[in-house]
Amino acid sequence: MKVIELKNVSKTFHRSGGQKLLRHYLADILGKTDAEQFFALKDVSFSIRDGESVAVIGANGAGKSTLLSLVTQLVPPSTGTLDVKGRTAALLDLGSGFHPDLTGRENILLNASLLAFSRKQAHDLYDSIVEFSELDDFIKEPLRTYSNGMMLRLAFSVAVNLDPEILIIDEVLAVGDQKFQAKCTEKIFEIRNQGNTLLCVSHVSPTLQLLCERALWLDHGQLVMDGPIGEVAAAYEGRLTRQG
Repeated sequence: MKVIELKNVSKTFHRSGGQKLLRHYLADILGKTDAEQFFALKDVSFSIRDGESVAVIGANGAGKSTLLSLVTQLVPPSTGTLDVKGRTAALLDLGSGFHPDLTGRENILLNASLLAFSRKQAHDLYDSIVEFSELDDFIKEPLRTYSNGMMLRLAFSVAVNLDPEILIIDEVLAVGDQKFQAKCTEKIFEIRNQGNTLLCVSHVSPTLQLLCERALWLDHGQLVMDGPIGEVAAAYEGRLTRQG
């Protein structure tokens, strides 16, 4: 069964970097474009089946994070269609989905409720999340008092312990210190081996190639290659070597 499917998906943004002005909305309605628009993704099509582990690779600015934002439905596509089936947990920007004025405990329960867990289910999962994060001494403190490393530990712990059917992670292998990275990597392999679907963005690495069976190579918003991760990684690294 296909759990993620994109058909001719494009995503455009305005180069101004500021708020979208009224004239931009009018231009969208009238079908007019201007030089301020650029394609973060352009005419991308692929599907991912239940249980697949897929890596997204490419240089900075290739469109990887935009793709993940679309799949997690944080932003809509400009054109094309996107369909996602299943409970999705995502670890994207540091602390995304967290409120700084709430405690770690309150943020855990809030995230669980947003994923439609009952109060009892959320409390049942709470202990395992706190234990994995190793933040028991700070869990009742406001999130604004956390260091970046502590916030990332909590965000990762929530994402991997809320029983996701689809786990989407940006830079999965860059989490905390070396000991915690090893713990996180082991947890990701456990989730994969349970038959869940993984979509990961990271730089090409031996661990990523062990974790994922397939890779999507993006370049300037376009899908360059889709295939076994070994072949895609070799082609990508070969281009980097030629350019270097």
